[in-house]
Amino acid sequence: MHIPDGFLDTKTAVASGVIATAGLGIALRSVRRTLPEKRIPLIGLTSAFVFAAQMLNFPVAGGTSGHLIGAVLAAVLLGPSAAVLVLSSVLILQCLLFADGGVTALGANIVNMAIIAPGVGYGVYRLVRGMAGNGQRGILFATAFAAWCSTVAASLACAGQLASSGTVAWRVAFPAMVNIHMLIGAGEALITTLVIAALCRARPELLLSESQPLLKPRYGELTAYGLLVSLGLAIFVAPFACGWPDGLEKVATVLRFESRAVVKPLLPSPLPDYAVPGVNSAVLSTVLAGCLGTLAAFALAYLLARFLTPRVEIHPGPRPRGSPSGASTPA
Repeated sequence: MHIPDGFLDTKTAVASGVIATAGLGIALRSVRRTLPEKRIPLIGLTSAFVFAAQMLNFPVAGGTSGHLIGAVLAAVLLGPSAAVLVLSSVLILQCLLFADGGVTALGANIVNMAIIAPGVGYGVYRLVRGMAGNGQRGILFATAFAAWCSTVAASLACAGQLASSGTVAWRVAFPAMVNIHMLIGAGEALITTLVIAALCRARPELLLSESQPLLKPRYGELTAYGLLVSLGLAIFVAPFACGWPDGLEKVATVLRFESRAVVKPLLPSPLPDYAVPGVNSAVLSTVLAGCLGTLAAFALAYLLARFLTPRVEIHPGPRPRGSPSGASTPA
């Protein structure tokens, strides 16, 4: 669902950029206020996993593929504000390093996948979980439905941007985008639910509130294992991802506006199309690009979260009442 350069007109691109900047600023302020320092590694880990998972296009129907957005996964683990940070980091890296999504459409892509998707998804998750209860089945059902809703909501926003730009009429864009992404959303729901189900078994404390922890997570160990899993996806699975066009590309072809896409990126990318220049093997090139992107996603999100999180200053406790300054308390 990454919109390329050329699909949006100037007014829509600028308006989307303003909304994305405002939304990201609000999310960063919220993360600074609420993110516990010990959960910072999870920001980087989730960003790395989402980046690697987004490389894994899966077949849907009619020669169309889809890929994970990861908005609900990030929101369930970290909250909606941190999810905005995670998804924005991934989208910025994809745009600037891999030419995946246009520079002029970066604001629109952030609005769709980093703001609307986690916002809608988390709202649905909390609503459904409140009705279904806090048991594992309730959590998984809420996760699946929220993940599906997040994908459909992002596609609806994308259709609105295309219609606003005059690229395609709303009455045509709406059913085309939503119908195909209802199917892609099923894949999003399945993948997200499988990951959350695995965490429910292995790390249930990650899904609970800070006020009701079952265990104290070893975040350093968890980050190391999670980063290895993310790199494993980039190494062993990404080279064999489905090569069919994704939902937006398929809609553009069917509705015949794919020619509006700018072929040459407005800014040169060091690793265009997830390939390393000079590496002749397509598989090795994809693996190297995927590993570099996974590590870069982890580093960017982690450093942003570390920079944003205020350091806690430890103040000495109050002196015993009646004791003079510097005097020792009698035994």
